[in-house]
This record gives sequence, structure tokens and C-alpha cells, in this order.
Amino acid sequence: MTDKHIDALGTSDGSSRSGGMGRGRRLMQGWSANLVQMALGLSQQLLLIPAFLHVWTGDMLAAWLAIYAAGSLVVVADAGLQLRAINRFLAFKACADCDGRTAHFYAALLRIYLAIVAVLGVLLCAAVVLAPPSAVLGFQATPTFDAAMLVMILGMLLTVPANLVSGLYRVRGHYGRTVWLQNAALLLGQIAQLAALAWFGSLLAVAIAFVSMQLLFAILLAGFDAPRLFPFLRRAGKPPMVPPSLRWSIGQFGRAVPFAVANITELALVNVPVLLVSALVTNRVAVAQWGLTRVIASLVRGLCLQVTLPLAAELGHDHAVGDKHRLRRLYAHGSVFVTALACLIVAGLLPFWPDFFALWTHGSIPYDAPLTVTLLLGSAAVAPSLLALVFANHSNRGDLLIRTKGLQLVVFLALSFVLIPQLGPLGAALAVVASDILIQFGLLALIVMRQTLHHPFRHIAFLLLMAVIVVGTGWLIGQAIIALVPGSGLVHFIVECAIWLAAIGAIASPLLNAALRERLRACIPA
Repeated sequence: MTDKHIDALGTSDGSSRSGGMGRGRRLMQGWSANLVQMALGLSQQLLLIPAFLHVWTGDMLAAWLAIYAAGSLVVVADAGLQLRAINRFLAFKACADCDGRTAHFYAALLRIYLAIVAVLGVLLCAAVVLAPPSAVLGFQATPTFDAAMLVMILGMLLTVPANLVSGLYRVRGHYGRTVWLQNAALLLGQIAQLAALAWFGSLLAVAIAFVSMQLLFAILLAGFDAPRLFPFLRRAGKPPMVPPSLRWSIGQFGRAVPFAVANITELALVNVPVLLVSALVTNRVAVAQWGLTRVIASLVRGLCLQVTLPLAAELGHDHAVGDKHRLRRLYAHGSVFVTALACLIVAGLLPFWPDFFALWTHGSIPYDAPLTVTLLLGSAAVAPSLLALVFANHSNRGDLLIRTKGLQLVVFLALSFVLIPQLGPLGAALAVVASDILIQFGLLALIVMRQTLHHPFRHIAFLLLMAVIVVGTGWLIGQAIIALVPGSGLVHFIVECAIWLAAIGAIASPLLNAALRERLRACIPA
């Protein structure tokens, strides 16, 4: 291979590529954008809850959580086409006419996206008429539930074509740009939700407020920003725009199936339990309790996934050009980083989540300790496998994805239907965690690590030891703070968190030494 090929996405020492940005800078920009996005996600799913409860009852909140989860599931309409496109865009980097082939593939796939939106939109409207969501999910007494559900799902469906644009940004080293644009849409959407809640107070008004900003983002990204940033896209229709053949279109769906299965399983693990608990548990308070508790575990998982996404494009490039040394080193370091981050967050949440939960819900919803511990420890356990998942998505491992993620989806659904009627929300938590550990980590992650690293089992042992030390230390410090600083209320909670952060900062302060960091990196088995 040539140095020119390696530098297409930045060299190992962080030197810039043709776009003027090195690997380290791209990763930092991507992580900073994702950090803001996660903060906005926390605001949406944590900080807005007290405002909702100030106006709505617990039943109304449970209805909104179900609507929000259904809207999040709409991304399955992508059918894996985004990751299919990403892998094709990466492959085009080795072609003589990279921009031309990218533009033609982009235009052809965009027409498929538009056809998907049109067909599914019609089917969705028919389904809502024939089987009202309020009757299916048990919210017949909630006003405007059906209309809000329709607006949420249809609106999010219209944003799906923006996935293709986001994939192109990711491959071309502009991942942070699309995330920052989405951050602006999320912020405006939250402001609009509060305004709709104050003025109208209905589920429909809040759903419209949320969806309208997402649509604005999709139109801005696909219609204006992408053609300006990538001028070659304007030439995609020349020669005359000929729709892709039916055979070619079906072929794209066939090649995208493994990625669709992987994405569907991930979304199912986050969102389907909310709907299953809503349908299988008659206690509406338990439904709200589950919805609120799983929010924090989903955010831990989401944060880890967001951290891995900027790494994914870099790993995918190294895999495409055959640079195994850089690939191995980046994967090993990235795996440790993602796992340490998840464990550190869980270590802080375990001791202080009960106090926050009481403040967050104003004591109106009871705290469930076994449910919380199960979900949080499961989030830490699955963290190493998330990097393996995104790397498999960006290295065209379709066969591996469809076998492992398909099996995980089956295991999760089977356990859910067995455990939820017996154990309620705890059964849903056990189904999620068990499918993660047995399949995603035990099969997918292990296979990817064996194919990527020289010493996969030593790497796993290193991760396990690090996880025990980080979670155990953080939890013990939290318990000591709780014992030494008794009390209750918001000020007391803030003081507890501040003391914990100061203690963790003091313990981690030696990492500010560059020489020590390099020695620790050298200890990571790769």
C-alpha cells in the first residue's frame, strides 16, 4: 500500500489529510459533537420529565414515553441502507473516479429512500386507522394519543433519507458537522416542546413540536448543506436522471439486510422493552417506573455508541486500505476507552441514582433497586462489545452480523415474553442484559477481537480487571460519601456529586502525566 492511501483519513501521528484535518482532530471534533448530543439527550429524557410531570399525570407521561420510543424505532425503515452506503463509499476510495462513483451511487440510493418513505407512509396511515395505537398499547383513555403517535412516526419517517447524507459526511471526515447540525435541531425541538406544553398541554402539540425540528434538520442537511459541501453531488443526475433498475434496487436491500438486522436488534434492546412492558404489565405506575429507569441505562449505552461512531469511520478506513497495524492499535485503545467511560459513569450512578430518582420524579414514582442495578451493570458489561459492533458494521461483515444479531434478537424476544409476565419490568431488564452478554459479547465481540487483535483473551481479561477496579472504586467512594454526608434534597445531592467527582479527579490526576499515559497505553494487550 502507499502512504497516499493511508493518509486518506489521516496518519497515525495526527497529520492532516487532503481535507486539512488529522485523525486526532477529527476524533476530538466528533466526540465533542457527540458529547453535546448526549447532553441534549439527557435534557430530553431527564430534565424535561419534571416539566412534563408538572402538567401531565403519570399516565400521560407513560403515554409520551411510549410515543417517543415508537418514534425512535422508525429508524428501522432505513433497512440497513445507510451502512450499505457507508461501506460502498469506503470502497470507492480506492477507485480512480471516487467522486463520480460516489455521486451516482448516492443519487440512485436516494431515490430508493424516497420510495421507501412514500410506501411506508401510506401503510402507516392505513395501520393507524385499522389498529389504533391507543387500543393496542392500552392508552384508550389518553386524549390525542393516536394522533400524536401518527405525527411522531410519520414525521420521523420523513427524516430517514437524511441517513444517507449523514453516511457520506462520516466517510468524508465531516462526521462532527452533521452531528452539530442535529444538535441545533434537538435544542430547538426541546424549546418548542416546552412552549407546546405550556400553551396547549396535549400529547399532539408536543409531538408536533419535536418532529418539526427534526424535519427542518433533514431538509437543511440533504437539500442545502450536502450539495454545497460536496459539489460533485450536483453532477449526480448527469447524464439524465434514470431511475435505478428494480433488480439493482432489490440487490441493495439484499446486501443491506445484515446491517438492518444489527440495527433492528440494537433499537429493540433500547425501545421495544418500553412497548412490551406497556402491553404486558397492567400497572401503569410500573410502566412509568420502567420507562424512567431504563432511560439512564439507555443513555449509558447510547453514550458508548456515540463514542464509537467517530472511531468507526477511522477503523473502517484502516480495514479498507489494509493497514492492520493502525487498525489493531486503534481498536485496542478504543475498546479500553469505551469500557472505562461506561464503567466510570456506572460507578457514579450506582450510589447516587436513588437520590436523583426521588428528586427527578418528586417522589411520585417508587425507586426499584434490583431493576436499576441490573440495567446499570448490564450497560457496563456490554460496553466492550459496542466497538466490535460498529467495527463489524464498517468493515462489511454482513454474515457475522446477521448470524449474531439475528440470534440476539430471537433470544431477547423469547426471554421477554417469558420473563416480563412473571417479573414485570425486572424481567425486561434481565432479557436485555442476558442477550447482550450471551450473544453480543460472547459471540460477536469475541469473533471480532480474535480477527483483529493478536491477544484477544488477554485484552478481555484486561478489560474485566479494569471494569472491576473502576466500578468497585467508584461505588465504594459513593457509599463512603453517603455515610459521611447524610441528608436529602437538591443541595445535598449536588454536594454528594461534587465530592465524588473531586475524589475521582484526585485519583485520576496522575493520568495528566503524558509519560505515564504512554506507559499505560503500552500495557494494553493488542
